Amino acid sequence: MRFTKFGYASVLTLLAGCIGAPTPSVKPTPPAGSTPPAKEPAAAVPAVKARNWDDYRLTAAHRIVQANVADSFSGPLPQRLQSIPVLQVQLNRDGSVRRIEVLRTPKFAPQTVKLAMAAVHQAAPFGSVAHLPQPWQFNETFLYNDDLKFQLRSLAAVE
Repeated sequence: MRFTKFGYASVLTLLAGCIGAPTPSVKPTPPAGSTPPAKEPAAAVPAVKARNWDDYRLTAAHRIVQANVADSFSGPLPQRLQSIPVLQVQLNRDGSVRRIEVLRTPKFAPQTVKLAMAAVHQAAPFGSVAHLPQPWQFNETFLYNDDLKFQLRSLAAVE
């Protein structure tokens, strides 16, 4: 088999992509559509009665970060993000997670989808949504750096 200069560069680039940080272990998540086992609620941010969906989403974002401090980062975003999964979190009346839909699966580091879903489940329940208009759901974008630590888009815009 003969390689041109371009062929060698392509092979080296492909091999370089195979070498990297070890894949982080992922906490198991319940099957889609099921409710995770009961656990202690994330107490860092109290569930408050939000006036609208924007308030609710911000409160939920703070709750997600504070329930997953070791898996998140703060400060300026890097110029290049490793992965950007987008989730739609569908809720029950009491604010527990009914279902999570993946709206965007990243091409690089697709395992971050499971990490993001686990972070949402870790922070739930988020507080009653009975007073808010249906559908009872919100979207969240997870911004992962090279260390596979996340920052949430809804909070990055606030800071």
